[in-house]
Amino acid sequence: VQLQASGGGLVQPGGSLRLSCLSSRKISYSSIMGWYRQALGKERELVATISETGNIIYAESVKGRFTISSHNANNTVTLQMNSLKAEDTAVYFCYGRWYPFNYWGQGTLVTVSS
Repeated sequence: VQLQASGGGLVQPGGSLRLSCLSSRKISYSSIMGWYRQALGKERELVATISETGNIIYAESVKGRFTISSHNANNTVTLQMNSLKAEDTAVYFCYGRWYPFNYWGQGTLVTVSS
């Protein structure tokens, strides 16, 4: 499975960015896709995931600001990030799980700075 992430960049605090992840495998029964992030000097942490059935999990730090959605027809998951803060700066990794295996895409850098 290949996961291709796109959409990172530089944005000012309070701004918005949208990340997309294209999967080479169909979003199907029991699959989960989403995003993790890793800031400099910190461990990788969950940002948001969405299951094939639509069950969504958000990190507390992004609730109300980030929205994850899946587009099963084209095997894409997007992460709409609003009201970005400096502490959101990190490399964001697309994640997919097709039981029992986990897959990671390449990271995309999100920098929130004035």
